[in-house]
Amino acid sequence: MTASRTILVTGCSSGIGLATAQTLARQGWRVLATVRRLEDAIQGEGIETLLLDQTDSAAVQACAAEALARCEGQLDAVFCNAGLGVPGAVEDLSRDAMRFQFETNVFGTIELINALLPAIRRQGHGRILINSSILGFAAMPYRGAYNASKYALEGFADTLRQELIGTDIHVSLIEPGPIASRFRANAQAQFARWIDAQSSVHRLAYQAMAARLAKAGPAAPFTLPASAVADVASRCLNARYPAARYRVTIPTRVFWYLKRLLPTRWLDWIALKASGDEPGYVYGRKP
Repeated sequence: MTASRTILVTGCSSGIGLATAQTLARQGWRVLATVRRLEDAIQGEGIETLLLDQTDSAAVQACAAEALARCEGQLDAVFCNAGLGVPGAVEDLSRDAMRFQFETNVFGTIELINALLPAIRRQGHGRILINSSILGFAAMPYRGAYNASKYALEGFADTLRQELIGTDIHVSLIEPGPIASRFRANAQAQFARWIDAQSSVHRLAYQAMAARLAKAGPAAPFTLPASAVADVASRCLNARYPAARYRVTIPTRVFWYLKRLLPTRWLDWIALKASGDEPGYVYGRKP
């Protein structure tokens, strides 16, 4: 490992982004870490902070320009991790809620990659890591907006990987399952912002969902610490020929195979059970 390699990691206020930035910095990488607010800057780690709000196109362009300026155009890798979830039933999602979900998870990510790619092409090599999810290939109830955004990211990543064949620029998807982070707390805030729970036919199910989101500690079996994703990202970055996908946690690997083996109806039933957020009618309850 040489100290000359530079990576831009987005979404480093907490969780996966923070753990990845710290892990790579310890391994000798020069880490440029983005946060939405200066007060979330990583302290005492030798990590450089940049501001980035992925819903703001001007902020995305400014962040890309600043990152390239700091490393004099020699950016070896980018880990697009920043994102959030807007929970709620599909029929309760407004256009504005969906737009916010996609501006954050999809449009901001793609715009950032596109802003960095010309410099990466000029240097002739690079790694692009995109943080997806088990929900990027396995749908679960009350996660429609997030599901759709991660499915979209997977489609973009697969296409970009094909378009970069013949170069030494590699695109990889990281697909975590349950990870200990502030994701649930952030999702709870987004639910309160966008969903009118009391007026919804899903209000009974929302009560159970609210309890899950508010639960302290792991809310699902086989939950791993954020460092598990950081270790996989490091492995991907150091591989001579990185894989197209890296699945993190047992549930992710299990669902990957189940989706290929089981009829859709069976998979739906398993997803309902695994989600912890079953619609009320599953139990014959009336809204």
